Parts: sequence; structure tokens; C-alpha cells
Amino acid sequence: MKDLPTAEEAQERAILVGLVTPTQNEARANEYLDELEFLADTAGAVTVRKFTQKVNGPDSRTFVGSGKLEEIRQYTEDNDIAMAIFDDDLTSKQVANIEKELKIKVLDRTGLILDIFAKRARTANARTQVELAQYQYLLPRLTRMWTHLERQRGGIGMRGPGETQIETDRRIILDKIARLKEELRSIDRQKSIQRKNRGKLTRVALVGYTNVGKSTLMNLLSKSDVFAENKLFATLDTTVRKVIIDNLPFLLTDTVGFIRKLPTHLVDSFKSTLDEVRDADLLLHVVDISHPNFEEQIEVVNRTLAEVCGLADKPMIMVFNKIDAFTYKPKDADDLTPATRENLSLDDLKQTWMSRTGEDAVFISARKGINIDELKRKIYERAKAIHLTRFPYNDFLYQDYTGLAEETE
Repeated sequence: MKDLPTAEEAQERAILVGLVTPTQNEARANEYLDELEFLADTAGAVTVRKFTQKVNGPDSRTFVGSGKLEEIRQYTEDNDIAMAIFDDDLTSKQVANIEKELKIKVLDRTGLILDIFAKRARTANARTQVELAQYQYLLPRLTRMWTHLERQRGGIGMRGPGETQIETDRRIILDKIARLKEELRSIDRQKSIQRKNRGKLTRVALVGYTNVGKSTLMNLLSKSDVFAENKLFATLDTTVRKVIIDNLPFLLTDTVGFIRKLPTHLVDSFKSTLDEVRDADLLLHVVDISHPNFEEQIEVVNRTLAEVCGLADKPMIMVFNKIDAFTYKPKDADDLTPATRENLSLDDLKQTWMSRTGEDAVFISARKGINIDELKRKIYERAKAIHLTRFPYNDFLYQDYTGLAEETE
């Protein structure tokens, strides 16, 4: 009897490909590939090897040069590789040329993220948003889906039917995109009514890079059971909970995480999620302080909030999470000095540049419940100030909020 495959054998074996360019040095390229590996693992693939090439820019035909592509082809043949994942968006022409050479499945970063989104979407709203993003991604790539017709061409009249079919599929997809956009507009109208029905309660939204611990913090503050996992995009669904701190009620929203190199059209598909952020009175920007490049993640989130959400000046509390796993390296250390885990005291952390980001800053561990009381105090102070501007003549302790329902969108 044949042995059952192990968990690793059951996963698709993949290689990752990235570029070192004048605008993306080797260290940055390797960091992006590490994140791509995490994405691949989230999608259910096991990364066998990473390839990089130093070039001025991507090759218009095959992304990497012909020599590097031949090296990749030889490796994939010798090591039973099922998939090649590229760290940047590929054109339909590039995908067709690479697949022709490698004879394995080829994905780019956006395609991989969309696959994860489709796997993670749980509610009808999230599934509709993902489906729209998939069709918008697919539309400009229709040509490569019909490359099988090229093998049949050789006689007169074969070119026309292929082009006709592509145009037919294009119209079908455009119709589906229009239908999905209308469905999302209907959902947005419903959500807008729901937001209005919440009254004048202060709204607090969790934002941040993906996998920084937003859902874990949501569970801790609201005593709920929002899905949380050490995976990228563990949750795509917007969850709203009523939270009370010292008799002050407010609404807390958990949102989808941001990530680098995320196309605008994909972000736009999650308009209802972003509307929750836009309508929030206060943002909790959660940061994974244990990540070696958390400063860049902060920049990605701030840039996304400013460019996509238009929220450059929204009131914010910086929540530096995972202090129990903080890796510290002195600024005067050389490149060969390894970073070490340091149990820096809260007082030490408060003396760092992070506490001077221009916003309130607090250092916590949501997983271990460290310094949560200080975070609650900061939220209370900011939420109370907002609350009192809406109820200046009423004591907020006596407002009736018993009718508010918890929501998962």
C-alpha cells in the first residue's frame, strides 16, 4: 500500500523570483521575497528556493533575463517544482512567455494575494469584494488564456474565432464587473444606513499592516472571538463590536490589513471596509515592533491611509505591539553584530524615537496582555473627549446604549 503524502508533500512546491534594481537594493529585494514566502505559505505552498537577478529593470518579455530564466527552468525540472511566483505584477505577455519556457504554473504577487483573499473571505460582502478584484485582475490578462488556440492555428480562418472568443469573454467579464459593482454599491448603502443607526457613539478603528495583531487586540479589548491566526490576511471581514471602558461605550472596528505592492484597484474593491476607517473618529495604528522593518510598514500604512482613504490628519494612537518579541540592535553596532532579543522596560521604550511619532504612543503585547491598561486609558481619554463634544450637556455615564448590536460584515 502506498504511503500517504506528508503535509509538505501535499503542498505545492514553489520557487520565488525577484529583482535587484537601482530602486530596490539586494537587502530590500530579499526582504520582499521573505514576505512573498509568508504569502505563499498562507496560500498553502512551500517555498523551495528564491531567485534574484540584478538588472536595471524587468525584462519586457520574461521579467528576468534569458540566462536567469534558463537557470530557473533547469532548477524547476530537476526539483519537481510546480509553481513560480514573481514578486511583481506580470503582464499577460510575460506570463505567457515564462510559462512557455518553464512549463509550470506562473503567478505574480497580486495573483497570489487574490488567491489568499478568495480563501479567507467568509461573508457575502467579502466574497463579492474579492470576486470583483479577481475579475478586474483577469480582464487585461485574457489574451494568455487563449494561447491554446495558437497551437491550432495553421489554416485559414483560425485567427478570427480566437479573437472573437476573447472579445466575448471580455464583454462577459465587463458585465460581471458592472453587476458586482452594483452589488457592492447596494451593500455600501446598507452599511451606510447601519453606520448612521449606530447613533453618535465614538467610533474607533484598528488599522495597520497585515499580521501585526489587530484581531488579537480586538479580541482582548472586546472580549470577543474574532478569527486570529499567524498568517497574512487572516481576516478580510470588517467586524464591529461595542466596547465599554470605565462606563464609556464606543464602537471598535477591526479592518483588513495593508501590505506593500498592493494595487489600487484591489484596495478599491474593499470600499466598505475603508469606509469604516474613513468614518472612524479615532484610529489605533497597530505596529508589529518585532518585525525587522516595522518602520517601512508604518510608512506603507500611512501612505495608504493618505492616498487611498484620504485620512492624512485623522486622530491616531500608535500601538506598538509584540514588545515581548522585540529584537533590539544598537544604532552604533556594525552590520555583523547580531540583533538580540532584549526585554527592554516600558520606560526604556518610552525613551526611543517611537514615543515621539507626533501621536500618542503606547507599547503593548496583545498576546500576553502586557500594558493593556495604559492603552485602555489612552483610548478612554481620547474617546471621552470626542464623546463630550457630542453630548456637552449630558453625563455620558447615563446614556442608554443597550440597543446596539454587534456586527460582523
